[in-house]
Amino acid sequence: MAGKKGMKSTITVAMSNYLEAGSIVAGAGGLTLWMEYLNLDDFKLGLLGALSANGFGAAVGALIGGILVDKYGRKLIYKYDLLVYMLGVLLIVFSFNFPMLLIGYIITGIAVGAAIPAAWTYIAEEAPDNERAARVGYGQLAWSIGPAVSLLLSVALAPLGLLGSRIIFAQLFVIALVTWILQQQISESTIWEEEKQKEAKLKASGQKTENPIKELFTIKANRRAITLLLGIYVFWNLVAGVMGYFMPYIYETVGGLSSAQANLLQAFLWVLTVASTYFVFIKLGDKVSRKVLYTVGAVMGIIAWAVLSLGNMGLTELFIFVIFWGIAAGFGAQAFYGLWASELFHTKYRAKAQGFLFCIARVAVGLISLIVPTMITLLGFKLSGLIMIGFLLIAAVIGYVMAPETRGKSLKQIEQERYSA
Repeated sequence: MAGKKGMKSTITVAMSNYLEAGSIVAGAGGLTLWMEYLNLDDFKLGLLGALSANGFGAAVGALIGGILVDKYGRKLIYKYDLLVYMLGVLLIVFSFNFPMLLIGYIITGIAVGAAIPAAWTYIAEEAPDNERAARVGYGQLAWSIGPAVSLLLSVALAPLGLLGSRIIFAQLFVIALVTWILQQQISESTIWEEEKQKEAKLKASGQKTENPIKELFTIKANRRAITLLLGIYVFWNLVAGVMGYFMPYIYETVGGLSSAQANLLQAFLWVLTVASTYFVFIKLGDKVSRKVLYTVGAVMGIIAWAVLSLGNMGLTELFIFVIFWGIAAGFGAQAFYGLWASELFHTKYRAKAQGFLFCIARVAVGLISLIVPTMITLLGFKLSGLIMIGFLLIAAVIGYVMAPETRGKSLKQIEQERYSA
């Protein structure tokens, strides 16, 4: 039965998430260093975030990746994707001007985006029915460990200045190389193979099959799933995307912290996220109400931003913010998006759907990244923070109202229930 393969494939595939988040935060950790070295203005600073793994680069990659892995198999992406990623990372490591740095960020972003729909899809399809949240949780865990490592390295290598930032990207290159070697050994998704055999039989018998992209948007169950997933992930990701890329910059420019202090504080946040991902999402995601888990995480995130935005950005407020957001993020919208996006769509367009959704989310983050530095300068951090709270409120309400209960069900069972209704 599909889903009984060991943890090795899950962890190998989950490493794509480590590399995604690690590359975003590696850029964030050295943002002020690159700004000083290349004399970047607010626009160029925003452009780096907008076109990187945090924005449009990943959006384009996700669309391409989703289409390819539905058509040619989940395993296909792992043959080539990290080779592209390593090229982008090398360009960043050796950058000596803005165009070279920007191209490196774009290439890395496209590679990151292409791997993400495949990763969530593969992990969910190969997971045992009663452990799907836990297995998807390991993808979230890897996604959280990446920033923690990058930021701790930022602190350790701070005395080296920009060279330290280059070394952090170099470690991503090494881990990508090791991960690529391991990913050559994984087997194809059993569920995807069964679906392709079924399609081949239908074609051989002369039966007409619906266009999967058309089905994705015309079937009511799909439209409802798209509404839920865009509602929770896009609005939450507007905030998380700003945080992932600009938070050390905000700590320094608004909170008055040094670069090392900012990175250490953000690293602590990610360590908390790692812990809550494991002890809450992985341990409880298959056992307790997912609606309750999601809502608790959403409310904690809102409290975190309320303290940060309405307080004086002192150390007390910063630590309250870091503790609440750090814990909440481990079982928040990102984790549930990865789970529900894999459960709520038919196998024949599961990755396409995720590619589309991830693309929309990253375009949204890309757009806001273009204006974040300017927004903080013109509106002030307090008003900018209230805008973030508004985004989080929308994600919280949509998730609470529309959260599905799919614990313990096979993907085939979920398909039958959703598409026969």
